[in-house]
Amino acid sequence: MTQLNSFIIAALLIVLLGFAYQSGWARSRKLVTANGVKIHSRSQYHGALVAIWVLIPALLILGLWAFFGPNITRAFTVTQIPADVVATLDQPALNAAIQRLQALASGYGVSGDLAPYEQGAGAALRNFQLVTFLIVLAAVAVAGILALLFARSRIDARLRARTHVERIINLLLLACSAVAILTTVGIVASLLTEALRFFTFISPFDFFFGTVWQPNNSGTAGNYGSYGILPLLSGTLMITAIAMLVAVPIGLMAAIYLSQYAHHRLRAFAKPIIEILAGIPTIVFGFLALVTVGPFLRDVGNLVGLDISATSALTAGIVMGIMIIPFVSSLSDDILNQVPRTLRDGAYGLGATKSETIRNVLLPAALPGIVGAFLLAVSRAIGETMIVVLAAGNSPVLRGNPFEPVATITVSIVNQLTGDTDFAGPQSLVAFALGLTLFVITLLLNVFALYIVRRFREQYE
Repeated sequence: MTQLNSFIIAALLIVLLGFAYQSGWARSRKLVTANGVKIHSRSQYHGALVAIWVLIPALLILGLWAFFGPNITRAFTVTQIPADVVATLDQPALNAAIQRLQALASGYGVSGDLAPYEQGAGAALRNFQLVTFLIVLAAVAVAGILALLFARSRIDARLRARTHVERIINLLLLACSAVAILTTVGIVASLLTEALRFFTFISPFDFFFGTVWQPNNSGTAGNYGSYGILPLLSGTLMITAIAMLVAVPIGLMAAIYLSQYAHHRLRAFAKPIIEILAGIPTIVFGFLALVTVGPFLRDVGNLVGLDISATSALTAGIVMGIMIIPFVSSLSDDILNQVPRTLRDGAYGLGATKSETIRNVLLPAALPGIVGAFLLAVSRAIGETMIVVLAAGNSPVLRGNPFEPVATITVSIVNQLTGDTDFAGPQSLVAFALGLTLFVITLLLNVFALYIVRRFREQYE
């Protein structure tokens, strides 16, 4: 029923907008044809302005109903429950009774026997929802028609429709930018607020410089356990380093080959194939690491006399590096192609071979952008979750052996937020401190990448 209502409202808005645009466009064209006057704006701007006038009151009515409608519907639902029954219900039980009536009204039905009042209350609620929907639908239609008539009556030769439309578009773009900025600010504020709550339980010194990660998740008062981040940080950096050792050489060499050596037909085929890796869900890479790459590395280690665990930093790092290859390759390829061809032609004119040109001219010219791409890839690797959840082993011990299991910051966040959480103690609040730390690390890497690109970027004509 809800999906059908949404479809009907969307269809009504589309019809109103289409009719409003056509009406405004036809009105402005009629002015030119009938009077031979020169109007300020083109006809499409007049049509767009009328459509905007129609859209504003319609969206306002829908927004008001979306804000107040649930409370109104809930109040009506409560009135359908007998007063003596309401008096015996606490808040959770009342919410459950309301949900049963809403399920009956939607036609899905409920489990268990029906109370004497529920069948009639469900039918009354269904009628109430239908009536309110029709009222809202009629209000939207009437408001849109009135707005259309008003906007159409204002169309004349002196109306600056283009100015009004462009001003509204600028405000809309500004609002979209504000949403993106405010979302980031809200995320940082929530992380910072909860992290400060965590530091009221655990000392920041013990958190940032502790070498033991052993939270006490039993909830014993006063015994919170150890929350040293260094084992998690070392595991994160170890896996990231292994991933970059895999992704950087392969990705850079692939970019050099595709941009300098490959035939255009091979390039048109190979580059999309490489970039398909970027579209594979990370859970698939994690599953690959768990069932294929990890056992393979363990068997290879047994052949050469090395004790390699199937779930280890090496397994997670190699698979994560494979996942990041298209990221490095695509960015590096775009950067190499931006180097002016005149530099390469000049090197060829001086007698340099293709490999000498790449090594002495192309790579130095593209180095700032390539370094920036590598740093962005590091940020991508640090924030990866699903691969390390399945392939790293989740062993929060400070060690430097890549053949053994490790734990990362992202895995620990998942672990601390799994299950029932009340966010009243450090067992759950530590996830926000870890998230804030990870956010600061990736932010610094991104800022450093932008600095490298801007500091050493070459300007060519």
